[in-house]
Amino acid sequence: MSEIVTTLDPEGAETLATISKAGKFNKWMYDQIRNYLKGDILEIGSGIGNISIHVIEDGYNITLSDYNAEYCFLLKEKFRNEPKVKDVIRIDLLQPGFEREYASMRQKFDTVFLLNVIEHVEDDNKVIQNISFLLKKGGHAIILAPAYSWLYSRFDKELGHYRRYTAASMTQVVTQTGRFDALACRYFNAAGITGWLLFGKVLHKKLIGSTEMSAFNALVPLFRLLDKIVCNKIGLSVIIIAVKK
Repeated sequence: MSEIVTTLDPEGAETLATISKAGKFNKWMYDQIRNYLKGDILEIGSGIGNISIHVIEDGYNITLSDYNAEYCFLLKEKFRNEPKVKDVIRIDLLQPGFEREYASMRQKFDTVFLLNVIEHVEDDNKVIQNISFLLKKGGHAIILAPAYSWLYSRFDKELGHYRRYTAASMTQVVTQTGRFDALACRYFNAAGITGWLLFGKVLHKKLIGSTEMSAFNALVPLFRLLDKIVCNKIGLSVIIIAVKK
């Protein structure tokens, strides 16, 4: 089945596999959102569970999901004996008749989070509307996405990214429907900007290599410190936490 996933989504599968070995980086990313998790949680775009495992370890009930049916299969196999995983489902954020298709999940969750997902979807306004449908009133929507359009590179193209965001543009997308108030919005991973520029814009590499990711992972303690020094005012990614009205 792993081979099938690679065939259907070679760039995404290879990237997820590379990042799965970067334990310090995954924990660092998870730490950016952990204080905003509550209640029953839905992760949209779980991939192969790189972040999911940390949510489970913290004792939360979580429903995993992905657009890719093969990833859903792998998630079911990986977490089949994990009682905190309530379900693994396929979710298409642009499904015609979304509210009818997912009627059983209307206002079901206290937290919905999607990390490095919204940039893959052409209509990001529709994504926000559908997240709102899934959330209870007062629920948290947590979104992490690539930052700065000037960083758009071959990496982005190969991974199927439509766009990159700023804190301002992300806040506008999330709040303009009138369904959410922004609780916090900040940048993450300032050190990653240099690597993205070098390998994506200068060297025009197609994907992040395992050697580069391993080196970055080893330096995560220093990069955590850098984010504190710059007060999360710049970063390779932008994170928003919003509350449903």
